[in-house]
Amino acid sequence: MLPKPGKNPSKLQSYRLISLLTILSKVFEKLLHRKLLTLLPVSALPEHQFGFRNKHSTVDQLQRVSSTILTSLEHKEFCAAAFLDVKQAFYKVWHDGLFYKLSRLLPSNVCDLLASYLTNRSFFVVYGNYISSTRPITAGIPQGSVLGPLLYTLFTADLPELPSATTATFADDTALLASSPNYHTAVADFQSALTTVHNWTSRWKIHLNSDKSVNTTFTLRPHPHQPVLLDQTVIPYKPTVKYLGIHLDERLTYAHHIRTKRRELDLRFRRLSWLLASKSPLSLANRRLLYMVVLRPVWMYTIPVWGCACNSLRLIIQRFQNKALRAIAGTPWYVRNDTLHADLRIPTVVETITALSQRHEKRLNHHPNMLALTLLDNSTTLRRLSRRHCADLVVSSSS
Repeated sequence: MLPKPGKNPSKLQSYRLISLLTILSKVFEKLLHRKLLTLLPVSALPEHQFGFRNKHSTVDQLQRVSSTILTSLEHKEFCAAAFLDVKQAFYKVWHDGLFYKLSRLLPSNVCDLLASYLTNRSFFVVYGNYISSTRPITAGIPQGSVLGPLLYTLFTADLPELPSATTATFADDTALLASSPNYHTAVADFQSALTTVHNWTSRWKIHLNSDKSVNTTFTLRPHPHQPVLLDQTVIPYKPTVKYLGIHLDERLTYAHHIRTKRRELDLRFRRLSWLLASKSPLSLANRRLLYMVVLRPVWMYTIPVWGCACNSLRLIIQRFQNKALRAIAGTPWYVRNDTLHADLRIPTVVETITALSQRHEKRLNHHPNMLALTLLDNSTTLRRLSRRHCADLVVSSSS
């Protein structure tokens, strides 16, 4: 059991359970996983599920969600959205329900093998020098196993979708979005989709955590606040939500995300200043490597999505990189920043946005998911707002 940071150590919920699985079990699961992928029908995995799938990434799903929101903003619409939290998703998988769904997708001998593998399991907990008694496992799939993600995806593959709402899932991270020119219509469509999802989760014994779920409305227009209910409980409303590691604000400016990353970068830089400073015992090459490995990935994550931000926000990250590189190289004040970047062979933020966006577009051209392929179609998008779209980053990130 590993304590969660900032949690009360006297409560059981404050600990994260890590399963230690045998090597032989992992080898068996790896072989069985390859076999299952050849036996499963193409329609077994829903298109809206981008988690634990080959050639799918968080950037793909985030670009899909941001594209839906941006389209609503361009059409002067309200986009009501909720980002749902599944309570102990892997630990609470209902075995009987899972076996029923597998029986409709796989041959009987494979289903019997999986049932034999998941049932009659037991566990014990080690905490310090103490070891608990052995207890049976009556639900859930082994977290950290090879088969676990695939089995969870199959268990949640029949998540209902309504034509009036957009569903986006990445493993157990679920987002529902509904758009309409009228605020109350958007909320009504969204509430209908949310109720349908809740009825489905109740049927299959999946527990949604209303306290950790977040509701927001993406729009550029003023609007009243209409509460959204999940199992007769109001979902907390927040102007900014965090989904798959990126902060999405009501106007989709990415301002909160960029400023949050800047604070994180400043904190990490201060902690590493004794290694990154020019008087550090490390060589210049190693100081540069430390920046590229530890600091640069912090702001590079999902850059094909938040790269659509305005120039003033992107300059917030560029100024940090300028400061960090000057400290690493011990550069005097009169040396230009572009010279510093060229000498250290480190691209600027704008150059990084362009390069990674081009790489992302090339990958999308060969994407196996039709929902991801539709992101390449930028010809019919209404352009009312003077904003960048993801497709614009490939052409030019400095305009």
